[in-house]
Parts: sequence; structure tokens; C-alpha cells
Amino acid sequence: MGPFGIALACLLVWSTIRRFTLRPKISPQPPSSQWKKGPDRQPGTWTPSTYTRPPAEPYPDWSLQDTKPLPYRPHKWGPKYPITMGLRAMPMDEWVELDNRYPYFHDERTTRIREMGTTVSQTAPEGLAGAHELLNELREYLPQRYPSLFRKTAEGIENLFTGDTFNTVERPLRQDAMQIAGSLVQEDVCILVERADGQYYLAGGAVCTRGVWCLEERLGMPLSQIHIEYGKVPHFREKLEKGVMNLFRRIQPESPMQRNTWYVIGEDAINLEGFTVGAGEKDMLEDNFFYKTERQTVRRLPLSGAVVFTFRTYTVPITDMVHEPYAPGRLASAIRSWDPEMAKYKGRETFDKLLDFLDEKHNEQLDNGLDMSKEDEVHKYPY
Repeated sequence: MGPFGIALACLLVWSTIRRFTLRPKISPQPPSSQWKKGPDRQPGTWTPSTYTRPPAEPYPDWSLQDTKPLPYRPHKWGPKYPITMGLRAMPMDEWVELDNRYPYFHDERTTRIREMGTTVSQTAPEGLAGAHELLNELREYLPQRYPSLFRKTAEGIENLFTGDTFNTVERPLRQDAMQIAGSLVQEDVCILVERADGQYYLAGGAVCTRGVWCLEERLGMPLSQIHIEYGKVPHFREKLEKGVMNLFRRIQPESPMQRNTWYVIGEDAINLEGFTVGAGEKDMLEDNFFYKTERQTVRRLPLSGAVVFTFRTYTVPITDMVHEPYAPGRLASAIRSWDPEMAKYKGRETFDKLLDFLDEKHNEQLDNGLDMSKEDEVHKYPY
């Protein structure tokens, strides 16, 4: 939910807008004529593409101290909860998102890789070509997009914040390829490869975020099994599986995609990303709840044909988000729109107090002059 449009004093409007819009300009989605299905090929085969990613433009005014996480708010008004993939085109420059929480994430990720090893990050033999190509992509992309944080070297890449250097061109690598990749970015990163049966299999990854899933348990599994048997994603088989499989089979190197998902987590995950809630805020809501959104990207690597899947979580205390115009009412409506299966999956039975709190804050906004007819003018999905 983008924090705009409330009919208050001009100063409040301006300060709200400044707080939540410090992000790069979002590139328009290319016209549909540019998104073409790739050439026919046998499953499990790939002819190297001649596509080369254009050099990335530096992130505008990026700062390790001042660039805030993007305010993703992809939940929608009810009464019907959309069971769709929600895909949209991803401008290649916006592939990897870094912000002023990079120091926290870097410390968390490198610690877990060091202490947990293959449980959170490893590369299977069939994913090695894709992992090496991914490292080469990161070696080129990160210094272009974030020149104050990374420098390309003759042998690899240097992290200017930590002073760490990685040799990404030697063979064999001194460290697992996906462990290196996971040490560079804030996203969790996976490599998937297609076999002769047409299924895409998890062949490597760095899944270091606390509270998600265990890479070691799912390595070597096909996408459908990951989502249905282990993830138990509601409605996946009947409404999402075909679309997911078509996406992975057809996506081309020049046409990366992205999507956003969201959910609400309880106080048992307060320390998930180092957040704390002050006593005054906790008095507002008896139980602590956090709004958590996930940005996912999918892109095909041109030489190996492997598919890179990234996902990055963004977390904000509900007690902070309710001050954003339209946010509490829209979130309450979205939660109430879940069907029974989705409600069970997302833990709806624990949200009664939360819904009362959201209703109260929404009514306060209405009493203060919030104009519901103007939300579309100021709120642009997925913010």
C-alpha cells in the first residue's frame, strides 16, 4: 500500500510521501508484443542463447545508510482473494534489491552459511554450470548497480563494505558457488534445471533466511513436489501448477519476471529480522503481529539455460503499517477474503484481535477525512 492521498494538512501529506517513496523509478512493463514464446525444444535440452544483459544503471542515490527497504504492500481489497501467480515483467536493472538493512542481512546470512553449511547452501552437480554462470552475472551486475558497495576485480568481485574478495573465475572454486552467491546479496537464491521429463528440479541454492524452508531437505526435488507435498500451498495443483510449469518452460533470458506475495506473522517471529516492538506500541495491540511480503524473481540464464529463482522478504510491524493511509482497511478486507483452505494455511484463527485493531485504525482514518474514492489515484500495485 503506497502511503499517499490522505486529505490532511499539506505538511503531513508531504512527509508521508517522502517517507515511503524513496525507491528507484519503476520502469514501465514492455508491451506484450515483446514477450514471445521461445523456440520449440526437447525437454532437458538448451541451446546457448546469444543474449547479453545490458549494463545495469546505478541505483539512483543508493546509500548503505539511507536507502530504505521498498514499501511493498501487495494485498488487495476483498471480497474475493485472487488465486493467481500475479506475474509482471521485471526490468533487468531491478533484479537484485539492496538497502540499508544489508549489514544485518549480510551478517545473518554469512553466519548461517558458516555454521550450518550445506543445510542452508549447496550446489548439486547438475546445477554447477548454472551456479557458475550466476556468479559471473553477479560479478558483472552488482558493481554496475551498486558501485559504492561492490567492485569487479580481475579474478572476481570485492565487497567494499566488508573488504571480502571472492575469486569467481578459478576452477574448481575454493567455496561452493551458491554459498558465494548467498554471501553477496540479501535475497535467497535458487538454481533450477530442467530434466528430460520436462520438470524443473532444485539443483542448488542459498536459502539463509530464518523461518523459511530447509534447502537440504528439498534439494533434487521437482517444483510440483516442493509446492504440494512440502510447502502444502493451497490450490496449487488446481489453479497454479500449470501456470508455474509454463513459466519455467517458456521464460527467455531477455524476459525476466517478478511477483509479490504477502502474509501476517505473529509474535513468535519477532526476531526474524531483528525487529523489536516498543512497550508503547505493544499496548496498542495485545499480541505482536508483523506484515511480511515476499518479492520473487525468475530469470533464465542464457548459456546454461538454468533458471534462477530469488525471493526476498520484507517485514514491518503492523503497529507501524496502520499509520499508512488506506493500509489497515485494505489489510483487514484482504484477510477476510481468504477461503477456508487459505485461512488455515495462513493461520487466520489467530487474527481476531488483529482484525479488530485494523478496523479501529481504518475507522480513525475515515474520521480524519480519508477519501476512499481517491485511493486508486495514489496507490499503485504492489506498493
